Amino acid sequence: MPPILFAGDPHRNFTPIIRACQDHPPGTLIIVGDCDCPAPLPTVLAPLLDAGWDVRWILGNHDTDTESTFDHLVTAHPQGDLGLRVSEIGGLRVAGLPGVFKPRVWYPRADGPADRIEPARFHTRDDFHRSLRPDEAWRGGLPLWHRDTIFPEDFDRLSGERFDILVTHEAPTSHPHGFSVIDDLAAAAGASLIVHGHHHLSYEAVTPQGIRVRGLALSEVYPLAR
Repeated sequence: MPPILFAGDPHRNFTPIIRACQDHPPGTLIIVGDCDCPAPLPTVLAPLLDAGWDVRWILGNHDTDTESTFDHLVTAHPQGDLGLRVSEIGGLRVAGLPGVFKPRVWYPRADGPADRIEPARFHTRDDFHRSLRPDEAWRGGLPLWHRDTIFPEDFDRLSGERFDILVTHEAPTSHPHGFSVIDDLAAAAGASLIVHGHHHLSYEAVTPQGIRVRGLALSEVYPLAR
């Protein structure tokens, strides 16, 4: 089977990722957010794309820092967007949950009992968009700062799917700053693996439901065992 490689947040440093991929035959590269592209992604990863690699990505919080970082990723390589969908990759079903939780919309985490977690202030992007002042909109939609925001509707969209791997930017509860709703989403879908970035920590763990977790450090490449 063609290899599947996951890459931790590049934050503009794609060199280790390119070198790692070049040690394998062409397959699929999945970047778990925060590309922070200094140039259009097809230009940055031209050696891989030219060699036949399929490059997929999900949004991280720093991919919406500026219009250029957004456009260098989202506009420049839309066919690679794995966010909020399930894709068949190398015989596996892979789902992407992009972005981060934000208190202005939804922050499903609390230090105390789960029943004390505040409910979402907005369930959908349309709900949130209607609450904005006219000067807050960007390109006719959500503000740039909220193009990476996770909404409950994202979980609605994925919760009815079945998939083998969940790729997220935020962490599940295997990380001290993780979220139980991610554990629950993966478990409901029958996933056996969660791969995430955001915290720049390389580790392996298991959720309370028995799902393996792989956290990735900056520009770390994790080849999926086949």
